[in-house]
Amino acid sequence: MFEKLELTRMAQALAAQSGSRMAVIAENVANADTPGYKAKDMPAFADVYEAAGLDMRATRSGHLTAASPASMPVPDIKRGHESPNGNSVSLEAEMVKSVEARQGHEMALAIYRATSDVVRASLGRPR
Repeated sequence: MFEKLELTRMAQALAAQSGSRMAVIAENVANADTPGYKAKDMPAFADVYEAAGLDMRATRSGHLTAASPASMPVPDIKRGHESPNGNSVSLEAEMVKSVEARQGHEMALAIYRATSDVVRASLGRPR
């Protein structure tokens, strides 16, 4: 039932992107002292969603839906200041990115909860 709701598909894609971004951030932190390592990051979810051409379209009057989310993007190397050993990881920047990824994951969970509450209410079942 939930898999047919576009909002839950979008929330699922956001949660997956947030999890993938946390994995990339963890890899960056783990390699913070590796000579020559270049920091990576995932593209922003909004940019990926927009670039996939998933615009809303009307299937009938009064009804809007969108295509299914695209597959996960690949992390790319971010340019930045390098240390003398060629490493471009900034632990401070990684901390900020991890907070952003956590917020995205929490937003996806909040959407799941809200959608669940709406479905339960429509079925006449209490929380």
